[in-house]
Amino acid sequence: MSGLNLVALMALICIWTLLLVNVTLTVAGYRYYVKTENTPAPELSAYPMVSVLIPAHNEAQVIVQTVTSILRFDYPADRYEIIVINDNSSDNSAALLETLRVKNPEHKLKIISTDAATGGKGKSNALNIGLKQAEGELLAIYDADNTPERGALRILVAELMADDRLGAVIGKFRTRNRNASLFTRFINIETLAFQWMAQAGRWQLFKLCTIPGTNFVIRREIIDAMGGWDTKALAEDTEISFRIYMMGYLIKMQPKAVTWEQEPQVFRVWFKQRTRWVKGNIYVLIKNIPLIFRKDAKRIRFDIIYFLCIYFLLLMSLLFSDFMLLGDLTGILHSTLAGFSILLWLMAILLFVVGTFVTILTEPGEMSLSNFLLIILMYFTYSKLWMVVAFAGLLQYIGDMVLKRETKWYKTERFET
Repeated sequence: MSGLNLVALMALICIWTLLLVNVTLTVAGYRYYVKTENTPAPELSAYPMVSVLIPAHNEAQVIVQTVTSILRFDYPADRYEIIVINDNSSDNSAALLETLRVKNPEHKLKIISTDAATGGKGKSNALNIGLKQAEGELLAIYDADNTPERGALRILVAELMADDRLGAVIGKFRTRNRNASLFTRFINIETLAFQWMAQAGRWQLFKLCTIPGTNFVIRREIIDAMGGWDTKALAEDTEISFRIYMMGYLIKMQPKAVTWEQEPQVFRVWFKQRTRWVKGNIYVLIKNIPLIFRKDAKRIRFDIIYFLCIYFLLLMSLLFSDFMLLGDLTGILHSTLAGFSILLWLMAILLFVVGTFVTILTEPGEMSLSNFLLIILMYFTYSKLWMVVAFAGLLQYIGDMVLKRETKWYKTERFET
């Protein structure tokens, strides 16, 4: 076998292995979905004190809607406090928040405003600032663009308190502005098929979940034991998930706790957000690679290997596979695996489309011909952009390391709703 054919075969094996892993997660996630649909959420006999932390930087466009929805939780008003870290904002967020505080005297709404000296250094730093004033035995985290449903906090807390093995419980997030643009329609499908369904599958198979950064509760004692959030981590959610598992706790998903969040509506904003995610996950991956060889890290070994494959092995395999396919179709390259590669490529498309469509059937109103056609288009467009994002994020991470750039607040641009 020629060297070209050997590399092509290895790339195909890599792609299909990870594709089958994701299919397995999807099937398991669907099983978990069916199980949770038929199982009522736990009830609370007592209500522990909860501190809801909302880090915010120039969020005037969305912060009122977010805080208002959290004020309406069906959790006793005297058993939770809301702490908004208005982090080095230059807009009128402070005035808007103060108006909300005055109008809702029955709630504990704290507003912490930082300046350039104390804040503006990223989400992790903002959360650490809020932590110092938090009174709750549990912490709940929401991003500034979220609109959680009324029962979200109660459901998350009840699930956490029902099992001492749990260090945190995460909910499900949906796309609030899913009909705003083609990009938000893609993101809506991605969120359903490749985020919450895959999370559910990992819990079903491995009792493993990753905190998504919003709509979750965690025991205060865990954060205190960790010494707070890692201020160098852009993906503070993934980083803290690994540390929770290393402390011997589990992270469970409870899809009945739902929040709706605003997603990027244009390519520029989406690209900046996703490259930040890639950089953050690579940081966490590099930081935790030594854990692969530790016996007490067996629970997170799957995630470390999975991330390694996704951000390095799969990226290179997809780039080479697409290069080979174009070379075969144009006659520039000749491979004895050409016909086989095209057959596998067509099978991958079919598997992607059918699997994705099946997963979105779990949500009311998502089963439509337009969404089916959108999934086909998604394979050839949105999914391919992932390779660009992954490569750009890797280059930016290397650049940050070489130039020793300081972690700063990477804010996703908001849109009027």
